[in-house]
Amino acid sequence: MGNKIAYITGATSGIGEASAIKLASEGFDLIITGRREERLETLKNKLISKYNIAILTQNYDVTKREEVEAAIHSLPTQWKQIDILVNNAGLASGLNTIYEGDINDWEKMIDTNIKGLLYVTRTLAPILIENNKGHIVNIGSIAGKEVYANGNVYCSTKFAVDALSKAMRLEFSKFPIKVTSINPGAVETEFSIVRFHGDEDRAKTVYEGYDNLLAEDIADAIWYVVSRPARVNINEMIVMPTAQPMAGVINRK
Repeated sequence: MGNKIAYITGATSGIGEASAIKLASEGFDLIITGRREERLETLKNKLISKYNIAILTQNYDVTKREEVEAAIHSLPTQWKQIDILVNNAGLASGLNTIYEGDINDWEKMIDTNIKGLLYVTRTLAPILIENNKGHIVNIGSIAGKEVYANGNVYCSTKFAVDALSKAMRLEFSKFPIKVTSINPGAVETEFSIVRFHGDEDRAKTVYEGYDNLLAEDIADAIWYVVSRPARVNINEMIVMPTAQPMAGVINRK
């Protein structure tokens, strides 16, 4: 080892996986986490083979506080020199009005998008502070800036991520640890499949008729912000498809 180290949650698909690939290509060693162990191992083997870097996998669910704490507390000493934390794990579940909403969907989003991010950040914070360095990148959403129809609770969780990013930036700056929030618009990943509870046909309609963002676009944004000089912090970035001027509005062909 000897390279910079990035810790990425939710690395088994989408933006998390793309971020792992991008940072590996830039010479980072990686700690990648996720619920799907087989996918973690597949990604690990692919990146080690291609980029000759070191990778540690941690198989846990960010909504389970005990699992988060056990995994992070078990980090070997050589893996604690973490330079970047990418809080990527998150999801949407359901697309209903509040008066028709499924409370199980609400709890899943709150537990993952807010509490999961807090569990990981709180448990890793002492390590970053002791290292006297670090950069926390929180993956937010345009849904944390603008509310769209039937997005109610999902939007609320991403508004919370936006507020937490501002609070973290205020509180971590003295160590000095940077904090950035990256807020994408429509990105074609497994996001809509999860939102629609596995209905792939319905999920496809979200991305039809326009050029949506790709996970790689957000990975490029992450690389840009973490590669700035020590004196520079990009507080936040909003990244939208050209066809999407605001949340809930997409100009389809």
